[in-house]
Amino acid sequence: MDSIISMAKKINTRRKDLGVSQEELASRLGVSRPTLVKIEKGVRSLTTVEQEKLEEIFLSLEGHVISSDVRIAVPQQNIAKFQAVILYLLDKVGAKPNVGLTVIYKLLYFIDFDYYEKYEQQLMGLTYIKNTHGPTPREFTSIIRLMEKQGDIEPIRSSHFKYEQKKYLPRRSPDLSLLSGQELELIDDVLTRYADKSAATLSDMSHRDTPWKATEDGKDIDYELAFYRPDEFSVRDYGEL
Repeated sequence: MDSIISMAKKINTRRKDLGVSQEELASRLGVSRPTLVKIEKGVRSLTTVEQEKLEEIFLSLEGHVISSDVRIAVPQQNIAKFQAVILYLLDKVGAKPNVGLTVIYKLLYFIDFDYYEKYEQQLMGLTYIKNTHGPTPREFTSIIRLMEKQGDIEPIRSSHFKYEQKKYLPRRSPDLSLLSGQELELIDDVLTRYADKSAATLSDMSHRDTPWKATEDGKDIDYELAFYRPDEFSVRDYGEL
């Protein structure tokens, strides 16, 4: 019950911080305003699908909307690299029954932060924020919508155990010329270590990682925190320094 109340308070606070009315958020979420009131009071909990949709709504409101001139908080080169990574990821593991939206978020996080820790360079350079279920890439929704519009990916709904989940199917092959051998090697390593794990397991793991632990709720996660990770997640041999 305490977790429901805590979640309710975070939803209420985040909605107000974004300047969104209950009427507008309820409409976007596909529920009535009285239902949203119950959610924000902790009387009614969110379903898994509603949680995913609500996170997409908040990320869309917080980030920059991609239009024909692609306005977003990461360089154009990094957007192209993100598209290559997501298509590669979906081609490799997207068909696995556990790989829904939450798992994709966590795989992207480990790819970006593992690469930064190991090579002191950004791979995709996405901005991750600290959310209840772990790090979430702020630019994900906008770029994914662009990819849907371009016909690069197809969103689908499926079930995993008793839960509904949102998945994506790749509609074209990734442009591997945008990824170096070093980048592909690290991506493959992350997929090998994490792609078979459940959303709950990956969320719990990300909660134990220093970048998430050291960041305030709703704030951007600093890549520099990757150098303070525990042995469980560290991918760099610091003996070489």
